Amino acid sequence: MSILEVKNLSHGFGDRAIFEDVNFRLLKGEHIGFVGANGEGKSTFMAIITGSLQPDEGKVVWSKKHRVGYMDQHAALGKGKTTREALAEAFWYLFDVEKEINATYMKMAEMSEEAMNEALVEVGELQELLDTGDFYLIDAKVEETARGLGLTDLLDKDVAELSGGQRTKILLGKLLLEKPDILLLDEPTNYLDEEHIFWLKNYLKNYENAFILISHDVPFMDEVVNVIYHVHGLGLTRYSMGYAEFERVFEEKKIQLEALHNAQVAEQAKLKDFIARKKANVATSGQAKAREKKLAKMEIVETISEKPKPHFDFKFSRNPSRLVFEATELIIGYAEENPLSSAINFKLESRQKIAFVGSNGIGKSTLLKSLMGLIPALHGEIERGNFQDIAYYEQEIKNPSTKTVLDELWDEYPSWNQAELRAALARVGLTSKQIESRVHVLSGGEQAKLRFAKLMNSESNILILDEPTNHLDVDAKEELKRALQAYPGTILMVSHEPEFYEGWVDDVVNCEEWTTKIL
Repeated sequence: MSILEVKNLSHGFGDRAIFEDVNFRLLKGEHIGFVGANGEGKSTFMAIITGSLQPDEGKVVWSKKHRVGYMDQHAALGKGKTTREALAEAFWYLFDVEKEINATYMKMAEMSEEAMNEALVEVGELQELLDTGDFYLIDAKVEETARGLGLTDLLDKDVAELSGGQRTKILLGKLLLEKPDILLLDEPTNYLDEEHIFWLKNYLKNYENAFILISHDVPFMDEVVNVIYHVHGLGLTRYSMGYAEFERVFEEKKIQLEALHNAQVAEQAKLKDFIARKKANVATSGQAKAREKKLAKMEIVETISEKPKPHFDFKFSRNPSRLVFEATELIIGYAEENPLSSAINFKLESRQKIAFVGSNGIGKSTLLKSLMGLIPALHGEIERGNFQDIAYYEQEIKNPSTKTVLDELWDEYPSWNQAELRAALARVGLTSKQIESRVHVLSGGEQAKLRFAKLMNSESNILILDEPTNHLDVDAKEELKRALQAYPGTILMVSHEPEFYEGWVDDVVNCEEWTTKIL
């Protein structure tokens, strides 16, 4: 029996079609992975099935008596509550049951014997809900989940004081504690470091209920899903297999379709040539007419069209001085009484490529901004070299622009003509429709490509990149890796994906050695 059925779904934004007559089903216990290039509609589909976006056509039918849990990264946590309290909200329905039990006990003094017996039966049933729901293990479960996601040190902190990544972890933890019948997860690993991705991977592998996962983290997805839905060309295709097997089958399918397509095109050309040569001859006109009928009935199969692949190429300006940054006894943070680090001593020289790693929330982004001078240091010194042309890729952009993609880049390069702007956007893998769309309706991956288009076309000799692979699809990640390897300048990067930076950076610096946080 299907938990969820989507029937004849069509949807688009303006004149840009996203889905056309799509059907989908989710069965009990299935672990589904949604895959596809940036902008194909994965997050849009998730928004439609959760009801936050109404489709142009079609039906979304959930079966009754199933609890759905959706990780909404934009959900408000509110001020005045601690991380512990926010996580414990996952069990709100059990706290309501406890209140109902206590209220019933308070009324028993005024009840008749018959009413009291009925009330005791009702209390027994409610008590069973508490027992089966692990009500008396709530504190232990909250602490276990907090430990798995790296939130232990934040349990008694007000959520309003936390970073966006930490708040996202809380939303994820709360969702996992709710243990719904269906989990809907959109890029859950974006704010997790390697250790916590490992914990989440094991959690999902053993998750007894169903989930739908959107992720561009291929090793992660390959270990946790057993069904793939490929979002491609306005439709969805179901593959009852893991990701690695899907990749093999899909590649074979592409080759077979291309071979069949080429054979049909060749056959079509032969028929047309025969008809052209034989039609005018009375003796062979009958044969020509038979070929014309065959040609008219012939349907050429379509090959699987590829999305335009991005090409990243960062322009190099000039050689800077040998010293780029040198931090001496540097302490970073936003308040003297609550520093993010102990004393940091760090040196970066020209042409070095360094990756900063470590748990979320320990100050990696703050360290980058402090080195650049965007945030003043609490203590210590930072010496910066000469002739620095820095290109900075910030982790997240709040409140994306309502301008079109074309106008957004035009603001950056006002002297360019429209043809130059379109060519620059096409190079990063954006289509004509995406170029004409407004920035705020683009997917996270499409917005990331726009930001790279801005960086690529300014000359630099130092790239500072804060989680540059968040939201990027597989092809874009591979191309970005190639471009960074080829870049002749200096790179300082924060990343939580070892498979992205291993093998080409000069050094990996674990920022946990400097943090004042308890990990």
